[in-house]
Amino acid sequence: MYDTHGALEKGFTAPIRDVLWGHIYLTPGLEALTKSAPFMRLHRIFQLGPAHCVYPGATHTRAAHSLGVYHLARRLLRNFLEQGADAWTSPGGIRSFLCAALLHDLGHFPYAHSLKELPLENHEALTGTRLLTEPLKSLVGATGADPYLTAAIINTALPGGQEKELRFYRKLLSGVLDPDKLDYLNRDARYCGVPYGAQDVDFILSRLHPHPERGADIDSRGIPSVESVLFSKYLMYKTVYWHPSVRAATAMVKKAILWGLTGGLLPKEKLYDLDDQGLFALLSEQEDPRFALGKKVQDGRLYVVAAEFPYDGVCHQELIDISSRSQHEEALAADFFRVLGLPLGSQEVIIDIPEQITFETGLYVSDEGCYFEQSSGIFKAETVQAFIKSLQVIRIFADPAVVSDRHTPLLYEILHAKKKWI
Repeated sequence: MYDTHGALEKGFTAPIRDVLWGHIYLTPGLEALTKSAPFMRLHRIFQLGPAHCVYPGATHTRAAHSLGVYHLARRLLRNFLEQGADAWTSPGGIRSFLCAALLHDLGHFPYAHSLKELPLENHEALTGTRLLTEPLKSLVGATGADPYLTAAIINTALPGGQEKELRFYRKLLSGVLDPDKLDYLNRDARYCGVPYGAQDVDFILSRLHPHPERGADIDSRGIPSVESVLFSKYLMYKTVYWHPSVRAATAMVKKAILWGLTGGLLPKEKLYDLDDQGLFALLSEQEDPRFALGKKVQDGRLYVVAAEFPYDGVCHQELIDISSRSQHEEALAADFFRVLGLPLGSQEVIIDIPEQITFETGLYVSDEGCYFEQSSGIFKAETVQAFIKSLQVIRIFADPAVVSDRHTPLLYEILHAKKKWI
């Protein structure tokens, strides 16, 4: 008989004190993982990148978040084992899931999501590769986990051994009420000083029930918790994650790196192991003045909104590709000069288009016999689409040293005259 409960309870003797969750207990093997160089790098990456420009307290790190995800993953599994999940889990699988929760952001890029849209390997794939490379492969194995299963839980493109158990863990790590989301909403809200992300984690865990194929189900008493998560995510995007100044800083860094990648000045492999300061140091080493965008962001000299309008998937199709967007930025800079006489270079105009965002609603409501969108809750598919539509705003950012508020009406006139986007 597998000692699945022992895999969650025995040997967790190393405490770490966390602002959000109090004591988080690790085994010596898990503690060794947190002392490894790849994990220590996460201490040097802000969880929210440039959000501290708006919310000065938002200096918490990917490492703190990763420990929080691990802690909630352990609590979730403990709850599920008590409800019968030991029928399809194993001690090695449990330890692999704990390692996956702790290390899920190991391949994350620096500076939050500034690099997400660029032609780079996704961070889940990078994480999977690192977990199967020394020294991490041996360190993960020393915890009682299977490095290959751990990597496959995070990187869904990888095959796994026990397919049923693998599917279960993948569903737990990435879902509607997953440990990742429950930690980042609470943690980000706490450090930004806003109330929107706070979730009742104790109650949520009490309303979740294990399912071998779906991962986690919920009962109808937990429907308000799902609604709270969805609305909190919307508010955090509205006020924090996609705040105009945060978008401006992200767009500026993204533009500088894109120039480096397309011009062959920044090999993409150099970006994968950087932390936040390393990224800015790399940009500052470049002689091309277009890389000065990085220095401007570091100094807090952010671009301002010159125009904004709702995103339309049809009208704005030509803006979706980030490379073609650069051509439109050059044309806009020329229009600024031709019509307004403003000496803007292409590096001083940025079109920011929001990336695709999802509001996961795929939880099954066990006592109502249906999925969440068909349940007695008020959040239907059209509500979620309204959230997304409200958040998706295209902005044109420009250097405030050249463009002021009085130029905004003229910019709208230019766009209308050219029948561009609005």
